[in-house]
Amino acid sequence: MTEESFGRAVQIIADRRSHAKVQHEERIQEIEDRIPEVTEINRQLFRTSRNLMEIIRQGKDASQRIERLREQNFQAQHMVRQLLEKNGYPANYLEMHYTCEKCQDTGYYGGTYCTCLTELAAKLSAKELNRSVQFENYSFDNFSLQFYRGQHGENGKDCYQAMERVLCFCREYAMHFTPSAPSILMFGKTGLGKTHLSLAIANEVLRKGYGVLYDSTINFLRQVEREHFGKGVRDDDTLEALLSCDLLIMDDLGTEFHSQFYQSAVYNIINTRMNRRKPIIISTNMGYDEISYHYDERITSRVFTSYTCLQFLGTDIRVLKKQQQRQSFRKN
Repeated sequence: MTEESFGRAVQIIADRRSHAKVQHEERIQEIEDRIPEVTEINRQLFRTSRNLMEIIRQGKDASQRIERLREQNFQAQHMVRQLLEKNGYPANYLEMHYTCEKCQDTGYYGGTYCTCLTELAAKLSAKELNRSVQFENYSFDNFSLQFYRGQHGENGKDCYQAMERVLCFCREYAMHFTPSAPSILMFGKTGLGKTHLSLAIANEVLRKGYGVLYDSTINFLRQVEREHFGKGVRDDDTLEALLSCDLLIMDDLGTEFHSQFYQSAVYNIINTRMNRRKPIIISTNMGYDEISYHYDERITSRVFTSYTCLQFLGTDIRVLKKQQQRQSFRKN
């Protein structure tokens, strides 16, 4: 993640804490106005706390007195909760309510960064990396199956029926997505809708509030290479973002230059995310034989044995659209 995205995440979490304090004060004022008995009990609690501090400071035969005051404090708190519930409020209405109860919106827990901070920074970083992608233009509703009607694949499969099943699977996948969802390999010739459906999934997953990274495989690898060899911005860490985001979508696998570094990077991404049980959607124009030829067996074995493989069939939709446009032009 970038230093900028981390700084923004720190500020957002600080704002959350400030907002929680303001809301807490507003709730206290509201109860003081509506339930005067609670106000009196809170004053007693304050006096009890002050007496407790004085007893501790004196430090002589204090244990029994401390225990007695604690019991009084507990009874008073119990009365407050009862009064709140009696007047239609939750028993914990006067407690502080944080977005992250673990770190109480400080961003730090157990001597290190809280997961709420690192996950927010990762999402902000992913949003920055995705800034050029218009996810909202791609949906399941504007994916037309009509372009596959009447077509058959090389093995005789009905393209319409096959792509109808693919569309149904992708829709269900997005609807029930979790960060531990299975990975997907979309393969088939160019122009058959792989990019459209992967972006439609991304669109729905983003709406659920998860972090998604999408780009072509070559763009991801070039950025990782620049940072690895010190050619990028020092504070960027694209590789860590690729390894940790909720859903990674690598488009056009196989179009990158097949160097040893790229091979190792692809393996690292696939293997690490598999070990972390984080899903990837990979799309490629290559078939099984081509993938096996271009990539190390460690990559192909993981992909073909652990991923849900979706084969895209039909004729290049862009070609069909041009044909329709020509026919429409001739008619007019």
